[in-house]
Amino acid sequence: MANILDIVRGLSQAAANAYDGYDNMDEKIGLNREEGHPVLDSRLIDGFRVRFAADNLIVTYHGEVLMKEIHPRAQFENEIERKFGDIVKYLKKEYKKVTKETVTLSEIADADIMVQSTSRVRNWVQATKRYKIGGAEDVETLKQPSKDDTEDGIKKFLDLFSDKRPSNDKASKNPDTPEA
Repeated sequence: MANILDIVRGLSQAAANAYDGYDNMDEKIGLNREEGHPVLDSRLIDGFRVRFAADNLIVTYHGEVLMKEIHPRAQFENEIERKFGDIVKYLKKEYKKVTKETVTLSEIADADIMVQSTSRVRNWVQATKRYKIGGAEDVETLKQPSKDDTEDGIKKFLDLFSDKRPSNDKASKNPDTPEA
């Protein structure tokens, strides 16, 4: 079993090998930028990135879409899920090339998809999906509460600015109103 640092390094290198123009890229990832002629066709911009949170891999996809591709909604959501499947498939293959080991990525939930408009025709989509990294041992979960390690001197200083009134203060709470 590899430790989490080796897995993160391998997945980061696999994702880094996916940039547009990488010389040793043999297979396609499944992104829109791979379709058509690179010079003659109008290519849509899209890509992905990865980030890590404890034993989770978070894949973020960003791309341009046309309004006619968004409707019907179910087909669009299925297309985004397919893109995530292709990205994860690529990451697993590239991870195996880089580290000579395998990694398992199991999805935690459906993709979180946000579409924003640029014009009446063009839009862009930002979608994220979380995966559980298999084989990652001894990783602390993110949902543990933090402990209060504030020093005593800082606590005393912060208590000076509390809403407590001093014992010798005889003024009314609102000086603009007369006392009854």
